[in-house]
Amino acid sequence: MAAAAAKLPEAIDGRRMLEDVKTLAGERYKGRFTGTKELDQAAKWIAKNFERAGLRPPFTESAGKAQFLQKLEVSTDSRLGGQNRLKVAGRELKVGKDYVPRVFSGSGSVSAQMVFAGYGITAKEYHYDDYAGLDVQGKVVVVLRYEPQDQDEKSIFQGRNRTRHAGLETKAINAKLHGAVAMILLNNAVTFPEEAEKLDAFGGEAGVAPEARIPVLQVKASLAGSWFSEAKRDLPGIVKAIDKMLEPQSFRFPEAMQAEMRVEVRRVMRPTYNVAGYLAGETNEYLVIGAHYDHLGFGRQYSMAPEAKGKVHPGADDNGSGTAAVMELARYFGGAPKLRRGILFVAFTGEEIGLLGSSYLAGKMPLPLERCVAMINMDMVGRMVDGKFHVAGVATGSTFRRLLEAVIQNDEGLKPDYGETLSIGGSDHTSFAAKNVPTLFFFSGLHPDYHKPSDTWDKIEPVSYGRLIRVVAGAAEELARGEQRPEFRKVESGPAPGGGSGGGGGYGPYFGSVPDFAEVPGGVKLADVRAGSPAAKAGIQGGDILVEFDGKPVTNLQEYTYILRQKAAGDAVEVKVKRLSATLTFRVVLEARK
Repeated sequence: MAAAAAKLPEAIDGRRMLEDVKTLAGERYKGRFTGTKELDQAAKWIAKNFERAGLRPPFTESAGKAQFLQKLEVSTDSRLGGQNRLKVAGRELKVGKDYVPRVFSGSGSVSAQMVFAGYGITAKEYHYDDYAGLDVQGKVVVVLRYEPQDQDEKSIFQGRNRTRHAGLETKAINAKLHGAVAMILLNNAVTFPEEAEKLDAFGGEAGVAPEARIPVLQVKASLAGSWFSEAKRDLPGIVKAIDKMLEPQSFRFPEAMQAEMRVEVRRVMRPTYNVAGYLAGETNEYLVIGAHYDHLGFGRQYSMAPEAKGKVHPGADDNGSGTAAVMELARYFGGAPKLRRGILFVAFTGEEIGLLGSSYLAGKMPLPLERCVAMINMDMVGRMVDGKFHVAGVATGSTFRRLLEAVIQNDEGLKPDYGETLSIGGSDHTSFAAKNVPTLFFFSGLHPDYHKPSDTWDKIEPVSYGRLIRVVAGAAEELARGEQRPEFRKVESGPAPGGGSGGGGGYGPYFGSVPDFAEVPGGVKLADVRAGSPAAKAGIQGGDILVEFDGKPVTNLQEYTYILRQKAAGDAVEVKVKRLSATLTFRVVLEARK
């Protein structure tokens, strides 16, 4: 028997939402990067819209005044301290002129022998390992930028398309896991002679966390040439040999060639704000309707258009469209008769740099979390084509599928794709699903303008935009007025196709964890563990802090991701976690991603 059709609100106005997208994606807010004054200005503008819609401020400041903004402190950048020093083989080098620390560098003092480790790559899938037979324990590794055969169309490293192994953070994590105490990066001046004198400027990358945890410096390749000469090694010949044979040419520099360094990279903490407004219902139950309002600013390392460095990434669809939809829904429900359940409308900060705002709010809700019946998230909802859109998380709520079918049948041209996982885009719904809140995620699909300066307001077609948000409004209205509360259901197995859960980002085998993006000292906190996953079968639980994986210490999410990617489906790994005051050990058999 088909579900009875539910109402699709006609009052949702795509053109009005588009005007709000134009404002959010306009020059005034300069791409809305977390921690900037422009994002703070956007927060105040959203709060005014919530107030005009009749919402009440749900947060209380220390003086007892109610407010729409929830403050949190995040690390969004890094600065060079005044104690940076580098001496190699007795020669003092000058910071900013001869070398520069990387933004993601750890801080500290090191004095150790240098070891050349080729490109610093361990790539089992390509049967290539610069560290094969090389002992770098307690040493400073010197590595080349990029990958072997970098400009060769026939390169096993995906031709001219560089793989993840070319990433500087990846090289640094690999060095640390092999026991190195610091890493010195050199441009490949053999393949790219124009880069011999080039140093990257410090900055231009968000220093959200010190991913490396060891000092990482870039030294001018022209200066480092003398190191190879002193070691009686021919660097051009080494590069050519690696490219030709795809075999490591690693070696130790003479004992006398010590690298003495002191690196000081200071993390910059800035305030940022979630914005929320509450519309009361007849009962104390409520649902959350949210979207993130931050974007990439001038792109930084998150841009999908590296050639556009320094250009504003306006983020019209990502996620001006979701934010404008939250404001439109606030206007719609604010002017409607009171519903059975209340609605907390939220614009999240810090999504692009790790779900920081939603993770913070889910842990510090202004209303009791146990009264939250569902969370609806919208991320990139402005560019629906031919009526096709995604709804993830349908399996997490006992009533979701029936409810959505009843709403969507009012528009015969709609073609929903009911994803059975929560991982499309790894967006803010993940923070609530980890708290066992039934969660729906609306998403109109990726497009060529994703994370580029070309994600502009004029690409959004207001009629199709309005059609999709009417579906969201209809679903929200059914959840807010219905007698039956949806029961939360864990998604039973099924690895995430990409996205943020599992730590693998679509690479490597399936483990099944959902990381908590908040930093914890000395490990990775697991916000949740997927039911039926390898981690769950072994006995690992949400709330555990992962401290060791396959015999290797894990201090941050990047290290965990790197180690997991080195494993294969069917591998049995020993995993250590901290649970309360105990350290527990589990044997986990990894599975293939589906």
